[in-house]
Amino acid sequence: QVQLVESGGGLAQPGGSLRLSCVASGFDLDFYAIGWFRQAPGKEREGVSAIGSSGGSTVYADSVKGRFTISRDNAKNTFYLQMNSLKPEDTAVYYCAAAHWITLIETDFGHWGQGIQVTVSS
Repeated sequence: QVQLVESGGGLAQPGGSLRLSCVASGFDLDFYAIGWFRQAPGKEREGVSAIGSSGGSTVYADSVKGRFTISRDNAKNTFYLQMNSLKPEDTAVYYCAAAHWITLIETDFGHWGQGIQVTVSS
C-alpha cells in the first residue's frame, strides 16, 4: 500500500524555521520525483518545490526561492522541506506527493500525503 506521511509542521514565528519530513512506504522511491505543495485557506493548492529521483534536479516556486530547500534521503525513504525566513503568507496545509518526473503540476502527482498544518504567526 502506497503511503506518504508528513511530519514537522506546527507554529513558527515570522523569520523562523521549520523542517517538514515525509516518509514514503509501499513503493520504490528511487524511481519517483517528490514534490511539496501547500494550500492556504480560501486558495487553490500550489506547488512549492520538487526534486528529481536522484536528487540532482530541483525546482522551486518563485515565492519560496532562496528560503526553502528540498532534499531527499532515498536510503531512508524520506524527503524534507527546510523552510527558513518564514512569512505569515507561508501559512498553509503542506502536502508531500510523488510523481514519475520532476514537476510542480498538481495533476502529475499520483500519490499524496494527508497534509500537515504550518502556521507562521507572532
